[in-house]
Amino acid sequence: MKTAIVYFSYTGHTRQIAKQIQENLHCDLFELKRKEPYSEDYEEVVADEQNQEGSQKIPEIEPIPIDIDAYDRIILGTPTWWYRPCPVVRAFLKQYDLSSKTIVPFATNAGWLGRALKEIKELCPNSTIEKEMNLVFTEDYKENKLVTKKEDLQNWINSL
Repeated sequence: MKTAIVYFSYTGHTRQIAKQIQENLHCDLFELKRKEPYSEDYEEVVADEQNQEGSQKIPEIEPIPIDIDAYDRIILGTPTWWYRPCPVVRAFLKQYDLSSKTIVPFATNAGWLGRALKEIKELCPNSTIEKEMNLVFTEDYKENKLVTKKEDLQNWINSL
């Protein structure tokens, strides 16, 4: 089964996990990018995205530099924003056809997973969703401390 890791990361937490998965599984890794990059001011991004959340606005994203059809399994990483997959990941799921692929989603958050993993299932109705993982970091994003037990993370990666 050919596997790709596709993820978006703003604070670096999701990137950190994606790279750890890649180191263990030796599969391809691709970072999703918004066409108009987010501000480096965290508070500005929070305010802008929170205001847009009710509108369901989906940002434009850069095309991924791969043929997604060449992969059987996508390990999909998303930060949880307002209890949902972040807008960039939602854009990816709406733009690319992942039908008949296996999707292994993981969500990073500060303890508020909400419906992030459930929404990924809803956005991929013709895919097999398996081995979802919720990864919790401390509330202070600058602290960059994983709350989820490292052995739980490693056991999940080993199960892939």
